[in-house]
Amino acid sequence: MQLFDHPDFDDHEQVVFCSDAASGLRAIVAVHDTTLGPALGGCRMWPYTSDEEALRDVLRLSRGMTYKSALAGLPLGGGKSVIIGNPRTDKSEALLRAMGRHVERLGGRYIVAEDSGTGVPDIKTMALETAHVSGVVEKATTGGGTRSGDPSPSTAYGVFVGLRAAVLHRLHRTDLEGLTVAIQGVGSVGGHLARYLAEAGARLWVADIDEAQARRVADRVGATPVSADAIFDLEVDVFAPCALGAVLNDGTIPRLTCPVVAGAANNQLAEARHGQALADRGILYAPDYVINAGGVIDVHNERAGYDHGRVMSHIERIADTLTEIFARADMERKPTAAVADRMARQRVGRAR
Repeated sequence: MQLFDHPDFDDHEQVVFCSDAASGLRAIVAVHDTTLGPALGGCRMWPYTSDEEALRDVLRLSRGMTYKSALAGLPLGGGKSVIIGNPRTDKSEALLRAMGRHVERLGGRYIVAEDSGTGVPDIKTMALETAHVSGVVEKATTGGGTRSGDPSPSTAYGVFVGLRAAVLHRLHRTDLEGLTVAIQGVGSVGGHLARYLAEAGARLWVADIDEAQARRVADRVGATPVSADAIFDLEVDVFAPCALGAVLNDGTIPRLTCPVVAGAANNQLAEARHGQALADRGILYAPDYVINAGGVIDVHNERAGYDHGRVMSHIERIADTLTEIFARADMERKPTAAVADRMARQRVGRAR
């Protein structure tokens, strides 16, 4: 398995392979860049088919976190971790505590939070072994109550705000009443996004690999459930990928008829060239690490002193960042993803 010559290595500062025989832990922590601050990023647990697949995922995710925090204006670098295993069957307190010990050994260069396959209780278990955690403190809500440290509601709100900006730019619509949206993946983030969109008057179709979950969300928000494969073929205004990455690829892009792609999933483009493929078809793509930055904004503010109003105002600025990216892409005739990458690299470069 190559590392330094890996196509996604991108001069990572540190890649740590973590093992604990007693608990069965096999994990990788990738610290991409700490120019702007410590590398904050979630811990994903997934049954990867190979070590190579896990390495590619963590390298791409950690680089995305660097760009995400840079364009969100946060004093954070980019990092990510992955645990190789099935979160339903392989997770244990011993495994999570072992992961926490590995995070602690990095001395604060990497701060761990929730991601696919992990949740607030898991990060709290890691916190028994390390102080370098986030996304665990209860937070205020708009209605005056509190919620758990789970940042997924903030991620979903940022996607909702960004989706509105994309619809305004591409469809010249200032409201979402009657807008048709296909949401792929209705877990924590996708489910919250469905609620925001339904409340705004959008018509929704939802799909999930867990068909029962898709039906539950559909019943709750008045959406139409469809199969995981059929979601790509719907004639809708917006396709919102909210599951795992690499969903925009040679097989799926030709099937899309929507004018806008705006969703919460990380690493939506299977390869960088797929940004151009979307542009060639006249599809406006909201770069994933820009539109889904609400979660990292949320957990950063948890560490800095949480104020609900300030967090919501910061998340709403995602729309301004996307609008700037869209305008530059139009002017330069470049894919939005390429424009966003350049902007992020420039911000990190100026800090150096």
